[in-house]
Amino acid sequence: MQIFKKPDFNFMKYKYIAFSLSGILIIAGIINITSGKGLNQGIDFAGGSLIQIRFKNAFPISEFRQTLKDAGLSGSEIQEVGKGEQEFLIRTMLPEEESDQELEAHVIMATRIVDTLTTNEDRSATENGLKDLNNININELTQILKTSFPDEAQEIAKKITGAKESAEFKGIIEDFDQLIGEGISRDTIENLKKSTFLGSLTVKRRETVGPQVGYDLGRKAKQATVWALIGMLIYIGIRFKLAYGVAAILTLVHDVLMTMGIFSFTNREINLPVIAGILTIVGYSLNDTIVIFDRVRDNIKLFRKYEFEKILDKSINQTLSRTVITSSTTFLTVLAIFLFGGEVINDFAFTMIIGVVIGTYSSIFQSCPLLLFWNKIFKPKKGMGK
Repeated sequence: MQIFKKPDFNFMKYKYIAFSLSGILIIAGIINITSGKGLNQGIDFAGGSLIQIRFKNAFPISEFRQTLKDAGLSGSEIQEVGKGEQEFLIRTMLPEEESDQELEAHVIMATRIVDTLTTNEDRSATENGLKDLNNININELTQILKTSFPDEAQEIAKKITGAKESAEFKGIIEDFDQLIGEGISRDTIENLKKSTFLGSLTVKRRETVGPQVGYDLGRKAKQATVWALIGMLIYIGIRFKLAYGVAAILTLVHDVLMTMGIFSFTNREINLPVIAGILTIVGYSLNDTIVIFDRVRDNIKLFRKYEFEKILDKSINQTLSRTVITSSTTFLTVLAIFLFGGEVINDFAFTMIIGVVIGTYSSIFQSCPLLLFWNKIFKPKKGMGK
């Protein structure tokens, strides 16, 4: 499939503009990372606890902060999820002098936050022997239902927990009557009211990572990225020539730095899914670059009288349709994941969106100009592809 029948764009003409643009963005990103707070490391690397809570009723974030402050928990980071002031992400942070404590310290801090946000009504209901339907697991709910519905308990429990996690309920049941629309009978609901209550909040997610584990994960993530780049350099150096390998690796470093710079400006967390996304970007960008380099090597043999810069332009134009088709389909896929895939893979999808755009741009406006400069500096006597 060819989008462009006979493209003849002079891409190399804009090499200095492309270098200037990339240089400005990379330098700005590095300055923002080194002079500001740095990258916003997730608990995967920094350690701590991440709690996602949704309330039945709106809870203004100003009141939320004040509630934690009054309980001596003002060091926690709070981020509102969506609109409506009902759902929040809380990242616990120990005081600096205690930041190297063991995992238990982070667990205790997270528990204190949840306890602080729990209302007196919820505590009273729990003390009276009732179970919180908004924070009960499927096994506990099944055991409660077995006393009145021994044969249907498990099926009913699945319906209730499934409904609670649906897009309509968003993780919390605000009223027992909502369950009627999910196929739960009135008798079942009346039975649930005797042994359960609807808590004012639900803990949708809770993750805790100790400081040592976070440090080890960060070190291994850096090692994985560096070794991936070295392995690619060796492969391309053997598959083509050293010049191609150096140009490709510098292009990949460009992609990684651009991505990290964008993350620093958007203040998104750097976590394990993001590192996976960055490594995927590296592979994606390299694949596009190799396709162009392969065409360059063939064209050097076919067009011996052409200047090297013209051969690079011709090679880019010959692979342009393939580049646009591949990039467009990949972009639309990751965009759909970003918009509709949910919060768990949102960071990964965001990284991939950036990577597809930057990787496509760099394979045309960075890899080939870098190869051209190598050729000018070392001035090989024969074609570089020989």
